[in-house]
Amino acid sequence: MKQDDDMKWKVLESETLFGELWLNARRDKVQLPDGRIYDSYYVLHYPDWVNVIAITDDGLVVLERQYRHGIASVSTEIVAGCVEPGEAPLEAAQRELMEETGFGGGTWTPLMTLAPNASTQDNRCHCFLAEGVTLQGQQHLDATEDIRVMLYSKEEVKRMLDAGEFVQAMMVAPLLKVFGCWK
Repeated sequence: MKQDDDMKWKVLESETLFGELWLNARRDKVQLPDGRIYDSYYVLHYPDWVNVIAITDDGLVVLERQYRHGIASVSTEIVAGCVEPGEAPLEAAQRELMEETGFGGGTWTPLMTLAPNASTQDNRCHCFLAEGVTLQGQQHLDATEDIRVMLYSKEEVKRMLDAGEFVQAMMVAPLLKVFGCWK
């Protein structure tokens, strides 16, 4: 918003500390609007992410189970992945659904775009609802992926949400928007 321009920080210097395809870390020297200077403010750069709430043509929700090394736990999730260079978020979401589950087609609706951690990350998570998807092929998983695809009723997904069985915030937000069951 224009009236918020006076709140922006000025980047005086920026240094890349680490750079890989899916993660970059940089240190910025910043000046706050009141003139204070911080020599080391760290920002993580990831590509944008997508996630998909996919509902089959017979009304079942496509979920996945997979190990997540960051939290050292197996997690129940909706389809998710990274937007590749030059790819639009919708294209990435459709590709991820097909690769991870073999499901495709249907009617696609954007749900929301979120900032995973606006304080220290510069990427966005684009969330979609895909209704009427059908099984169109086999999984095509990345080398580190071991994904079990499961189909659940909408009522079971609501129960799982209410019980706190989904742990990833970027997935809980769109699930709550679609299934809104918390009291």
